[in-house]
Amino acid sequence: MNRRRWFVGKKMAAWCCVLLLVLLAADLYANRLADPDIISAAGEPSAAERAAAKQTEAGTKTVALTFDDGPHPVWTPKLLDGLRKRHVHASFFLIGQNIDGNEEIVRQMYKDGHLIGNHSQSHMQLTAEHAEDACAQIRRTNEKIKAVTGHEPDYVRPPFGSWSDELEELVPMTAVLWNLDPLDWKSQDRASVVAYVKSHVEDGSIILLHDVYEPSVEAALEIVDMLLAEDYNFVTVDEMLIE
Repeated sequence: MNRRRWFVGKKMAAWCCVLLLVLLAADLYANRLADPDIISAAGEPSAAERAAAKQTEAGTKTVALTFDDGPHPVWTPKLLDGLRKRHVHASFFLIGQNIDGNEEIVRQMYKDGHLIGNHSQSHMQLTAEHAEDACAQIRRTNEKIKAVTGHEPDYVRPPFGSWSDELEELVPMTAVLWNLDPLDWKSQDRASVVAYVKSHVEDGSIILLHDVYEPSVEAALEIVDMLLAEDYNFVTVDEMLIE
């Protein structure tokens, strides 16, 4: 009788061990499904890892929206309002003589977090002038920008993209050009500007526009909406150059 009870007890203990192993295996499987950091035995990424990869992929395309020749008393404020509503930062290269009387616009531009750069005092072709005169043009505009924002700009966009090794040595600033130019100043047509950008934009594009024309401002805001829908991330030129 005691031997029979011993056998039954041993059998029950064995079944308990089996049940315990089954429960542990089920718990491990459930945790594996719930844990986003666990990779499957076949080496495939988990669902959470795939989602993280997708999120990383989205928005990694960067584009810099840049504006020359401002500020304009009407169209620049309209552009600033539109960018603010869309939470997008851009880069503005200002002409010194256009700052006069529009200081409040520049102040708002700086407050909104946009990059403010130098586009010379009077939109002169810097390389066609004596180096001393070209430097004076840049210096005067820097002084005006600093008087409004409290900060001297670090970036200069030479009019017509005309820069030289001599100016590179004399001017302690970074020259910024562009790689996508829809010629908005020439066409003065919103639809054609948007169409050109749509067909040529790519990761790393620095788009050249001008905030002194109404069609250009309208095109710019449409371009922002279009590229945001395509998962582009808008950066200022300093962020673009750092990358």
